[in-house]
Amino acid sequence: MTALAGRTALVTGGSRGIGRAIARRLGRDGARVAVHYGSNEAAAKETVAAIEAAGGAAFAVHAELGVPGDAETLWAAFDARADGLDILVNNAGILGEQAEIQDVNAATFDRVLAVNTRAPFLVTQHALRRLRDGGRIVNISSVLTHGPAMPRSISYAMSKGALDVLTRMLAKQLGPRAITVNTVAPGVVDTDMHEGRLVGAALTWLESLSPMKRLGTPEDIADAVAFLASPDGRFVTGQWFDVSGGTLL
Repeated sequence: MTALAGRTALVTGGSRGIGRAIARRLGRDGARVAVHYGSNEAAAKETVAAIEAAGGAAFAVHAELGVPGDAETLWAAFDARADGLDILVNNAGILGEQAEIQDVNAATFDRVLAVNTRAPFLVTQHALRRLRDGGRIVNISSVLTHGPAMPRSISYAMSKGALDVLTRMLAKQLGPRAITVNTVAPGVVDTDMHEGRLVGAALTWLESLSPMKRLGTPEDIADAVAFLASPDGRFVTGQWFDVSGGTLL
């Protein structure tokens, strides 16, 4: 497919899991993909190699998120390899401490918000002067912002809820430039973020949350992002897409 031919995309957290699937799908659709990574250079190189092996174009950019100067570092690395942006996918995030509010550690809470909320805000702020008219912004949130099925994920859900607000605000602001801004909200997706948790009775319960009786896959999320990034998504903006297999039904 060549729906995104001639366009440049940046996927934060693009080296593994959902981010890798998104990067590979956008690359397959013709975009040149900047694969951001925070610490795992080998995984980023593997993702770039996979995109190139499939006939696409990609390059890796490194920046630790959630620290002072993170957005500036990321965009300096991007600018060294690309001239302008068409698609920004704010995917990078951490699960953080799994605890109910009375047991949440303040330092851990701050870290989750720094990576999941502050970083995408600043990355997007710096992206706007690079993002061409007609561009796309897709924020990866969570169905937990609309349904408290897992009280022990309160810090994570709060951090992602802010992205939902960012989506609506930016959609209004950037509409005159024909830039669409949308949220994709996965349920539980089978990635290494949940390593060690998706077993036994816990796995059975998580699968039961969806009428389809399975967990999501990274590709399920990537395909939804691809639609929003494509010309077919040109008149969809400010929306919250539940891509959880019906978890909230």
